[in-house]
Amino acid sequence: MDKRDLSGLFRERLKTLLQRSGQNQSAFAASVGIDRSALSQLLSDATTRLPRAETLMTIAAEHKVSLDWLLGLSQDEGLTGEIRASLEIEEGPGGFDRTLLAKWHAEAAGSKIRYVPAGIPDLLRTETLVAYEADIANRNRRAQAIETQYRIDYSRRPETDMEVCMPRHTLEIFARGLGVWDGLTEQQRRAQLNHMARLLDDLYPTFRLFLYDGRARYSIPYTIFGPYRAAIYVGDMYLVLNATAPIRTLTRHFDNLIRGADINAHEAADFARKLAQTDLSTL
Repeated sequence: MDKRDLSGLFRERLKTLLQRSGQNQSAFAASVGIDRSALSQLLSDATTRLPRAETLMTIAAEHKVSLDWLLGLSQDEGLTGEIRASLEIEEGPGGFDRTLLAKWHAEAAGSKIRYVPAGIPDLLRTETLVAYEADIANRNRRAQAIETQYRIDYSRRPETDMEVCMPRHTLEIFARGLGVWDGLTEQQRRAQLNHMARLLDDLYPTFRLFLYDGRARYSIPYTIFGPYRAAIYVGDMYLVLNATAPIRTLTRHFDNLIRGADINAHEAADFARKLAQTDLSTL
């Protein structure tokens, strides 16, 4: 559909909602989180402008119509249930217990969680590594420790089903003390790898780690919480997907990573243990 046609249909349906509301333009604009001048521009026949995605979702939610109807893509304006945004941005503040991550884990209980970490998986880190990485990123050590312990406790629940897939070379780079880990001593790195091996043995099979060849495959860090939500990690923020189609796409991507793994879950603990015992200068 041409953008001018799309904006025209949106404008007519916005006018319909304004008329139905019985509000003046200032009150209507305030109710959907925009100012009156922005609303006037959206209502003007002289513009092809469409609002931002979050404004569209707010208008639809506030007036209980579907996004497809609002954009003129459907004649069915009714909703069968609550509108759910397909994309949200969530910031990761200090304490894990004060973020939505704990809530998302709890909501996914009984469903499979798929996790591609940005580095060493959170729940497999020693206190030394937690403190080291917290200092680098200027994060609260206690908050990071709470998050790590929560994830361990969660993984020990009998209903937990969690798969983690990451590049094998991340562990090899860590073992050599390269990159962000160059400030850790060899003893600390070996202790981390042994700690990881013990936890992998302890948590298996409810927690399963797969390692793939990072030279052949690539993935951004993300977590899929069952069939309902996926969170893509982008620093101290998460792009949160709630729509079915992108969640399925990420799930297929994750499954492909696992199919390409050269270290399977039952081998991961031994791999970490052997890495801890290896002459690191030969890696």
